[in-house]
Amino acid sequence: MIEILRAGLCDMVMDFGRPGRGALGVPAGGAADRQALAAANRLVGNDEGAAGLEITLAGPRLRFPQGGVVALTGACFAARRSSGATVAWNETLMLAAGEILALEHAVAGCRGWLAVRGGLTVPRVMGSRSTFLPSGMGGYAGRALQTGDLLRCGGAAKETHLLRATPPAETGNDLRVVAGPQIRQFDDDGLKAFFGSAYRVGLASDRRGLRLSGAPVTHHETGLLSQGVLPGSIQVPPDGLPIILGWDGPVTGGYPVIAGVITADMPRLAQLRPNDTIRFVTIEIEAARALAAKSWEIRELA
Repeated sequence: MIEILRAGLCDMVMDFGRPGRGALGVPAGGAADRQALAAANRLVGNDEGAAGLEITLAGPRLRFPQGGVVALTGACFAARRSSGATVAWNETLMLAAGEILALEHAVAGCRGWLAVRGGLTVPRVMGSRSTFLPSGMGGYAGRALQTGDLLRCGGAAKETHLLRATPPAETGNDLRVVAGPQIRQFDDDGLKAFFGSAYRVGLASDRRGLRLSGAPVTHHETGLLSQGVLPGSIQVPPDGLPIILGWDGPVTGGYPVIAGVITADMPRLAQLRPNDTIRFVTIEIEAARALAAKSWEIRELA
């Protein structure tokens, strides 16, 4: 069990989400960085898709009455343990009975993931324990955690070893993209603005999408009908300011899609915070597929 002594800014139960429900209007959702959640689960002996916590910008203060085995991945937060022991990221952590783990602000990045041995056992909705805030579905009562909440953990888990995880190496701060289905609707000036300018992440950004400010991207109006869209799709509305669709974004859209963020850079997208600046660079599809095959490495602690 986990007691929420102080809720963070937005702590939500997440697993791998609800893929395949788009025909019902339900986005896949789930952890913004599935590989980071999977790595945290492997560090505590869970199946990769077990439910954990996604923590955004400012974290919670958690008490573990019976102790526990936990792991933290993703953005590093200022953190402390009541035992005085070090809070390490990307490693197995053993907590004593009654120990308190306090996560404060994110030192860098935006989102972190916490896995606990046995996984979080909130009820499944449409096959997933993930929180979907827009409809108040899944997770803990369909909402972010609040002070005073109690989270129950499952008992079944694989044997736990002390492990360390290493994420795939990152290169630069650009977001790599492949051409979108409406790339030909954009004139030379629009393409020059999109690929030649820096964009700033807006304050209104969330898991539904990242709104960008910067040079407007011009395009030809063709009366586009609604089409299926995925997280990472970059739509350009009439004002020319791109929107990167997020994990809880719509499953259809009527704005032209100029490009799509490659799978390997979706974890980078998950770490963007308001006022961060980004640039877009193109990459060939085969190269994007090769990058997507890279994964976290897990090894035993010496």
